[in-house]
Parts: sequence; C-alpha cells; structure tokens
Amino acid sequence: MLLSVTDVHVGFGGLAVLKGISLEVREGEIVTLIGSNGAGKTTLLRTLAGLIKPTSGSIRLGDSEIAGAPAHEVASRALSLVPEGRQLFPEHTVEENLEIGAFQRLRSGKRADYEADRDSMMDLFPRLRERRHQPAGLLSGGEQQMVAIARALMSRPKLLLLDEPSLGLSPIMVQTIFSVFKTLKAEGLTLLLVEQMARIALNICDRAYVIEQGRIILSGTREELEADPRVTEAYLGKSNTP
Repeated sequence: MLLSVTDVHVGFGGLAVLKGISLEVREGEIVTLIGSNGAGKTTLLRTLAGLIKPTSGSIRLGDSEIAGAPAHEVASRALSLVPEGRQLFPEHTVEENLEIGAFQRLRSGKRADYEADRDSMMDLFPRLRERRHQPAGLLSGGEQQMVAIARALMSRPKLLLLDEPSLGLSPIMVQTIFSVFKTLKAEGLTLLLVEQMARIALNICDRAYVIEQGRIILSGTREELEADPRVTEAYLGKSNTP
C-alpha cells in the first residue's frame, strides 16, 4: 500500500474538522475524494502533505510514518501537493517556478537531471514551452494550473495530491488537465484527487471516497459510487429513483 491513513483526527481551536478519517491509496491508482464545501477535503490533503499536524491517527507513506512530520520532510519522501488556487510565485517566470519545484536536486548540483525533467514537463504541457520566460502571474488560469502541476512533478513524487485542479478553468482546459492525469497514471504515478466536479473526477478514477462533515461515509470503485443513489443525487445532479 502506498498510502495508509488510519483514524486521523484534526481540530482547530477546539473544533473537530477531521473525525477519524481512514483511507488507502494503492500504487498506480487514481483515487478521488468528493464532498461538499467544508467537508474537510482540503484539510485532509494539507494534513497528508505535512502542512497541518493531526491531533491523532496514523499516516503511512510506504513503510514510513509521516503523521506530524514537517512539510519539507514529507516532500522528501516523494509526496507532492498541488494546492487549491495554485499558489505560484507570480513575479517569477514559468521556468523559475519549475526550478523551485526541483530545489533539492538543484541544491545538490544535479542540474542535468533538472533540465531533463524541465524538458519533460514542457513536452507534457507544450504551452509552457511557449510561456517559459513569462511571469507566471501573467498566464491564464489554465496555464497557471499547468505550471502548478509541473512544479509539483519536478520533485519526482510517487504520490501526487491535487486540490480542486478544475477550479476556475474553462471546460476545454478541464478536459486537457484531466487528460494529463490519465497520462501520468499510465506512466506509473499515483494520484489522490480532491475535486468538486464529481462527474469528471469519477470518470477518471479507480476508486473514490465520499467525505461529509469530516468523516468518510462511502467508498468504492467508480462504478459502485456512480450507481449509488446517494452519490448521484448529492453530487452528480440526478436521481436513480423512478
């Protein structure tokens, strides 16, 4: 198992946000986490990435326990987060943002490795090659999302966390981005995806979890959740009932 989350609790100021979350992600899967606003999806991803410390519970990445580990240590163990809202360095160029993603390797003098990965990212996202010397803040929302994903991939993660990657994007750009996710999976990367657009997220995933009020209430394969009337009514905008 690549990621095992067991009975994780997170709270802020006495308010419980995550209430005993347990889930698993196997190597090579795309797993989707769906739920309404405020359900705890972003808090969970930030906890997995080491940006929030859980009050209790276990998070294992491969053979390593990472619950409570600082973000830089989690990142060094091959987990990378594409945050909601992208959070680029807007004054820096596209290429400089990619350099930040490869900071550890560049600091170790592995410039050739960085350049090879940079070129791979620009093959994956050809538009970035055209924009490589432009400030990231001047790019469109879709182009910025491409930079954010490429920057996360520059650390060579085994597990990529994505928080609302479709946010603010046109339908065509959403299709482009999600097509890239399929490509990354085919190349062996594992993805854990938080997404408000449940239909498109379920369409590309192997398995999914539904979170409500800080708890996992449903889980199963894509087909199982698409056939569940609770999911279709709450998240897919239709009912399976006559």
